Amino acid sequence: MELVQKIRELAESHLSDPNHFLVDVLISKYKPTKIVVQLDGDKGISIDSCAEVSRKLSEDLESQNLIEGAYNLEVGTPGLDVPLKMKRQYFANVGRTVKVQVKSKSYHEGKLLEITEERIVIETPSKEKKKELIKMEILFSDIEKTIVTVSFN
Repeated sequence: MELVQKIRELAESHLSDPNHFLVDVLISKYKPTKIVVQLDGDKGISIDSCAEVSRKLSEDLESQNLIEGAYNLEVGTPGLDVPLKMKRQYFANVGRTVKVQVKSKSYHEGKLLEITEERIVIETPSKEKKKELIKMEILFSDIEKTIVTVSFN
């Protein structure tokens, strides 16, 4: 079994809240090996929950001798600059402002209103009337990447 897949399974087995989920596992090729485990939740995830998964996962890595030599383990949430990777993350960000890059390389920014299996709906300023807001549907198949933007309003 590939190391990334094994770490995914171990990390998922330590998620005690069904609203928490694994987003990604990244492993560097440099020494010492750096393992980054990204977690999220339908309503966010606490630092305590991340720390608990980190402790248990670290015990697994040691007891099963999965990493040869020294390694660094980071368990946390994806940063704000990390694109959403799972549809489940879109649901957790309803009501927030997102910047969506579509495959044509154009961007659309607006408030995330709705998600279905096939698409998202954002509320964005009209190109014709800047003060008027319109609803724009974007198919998941057309999305290159989506980033949640920070607003200080």
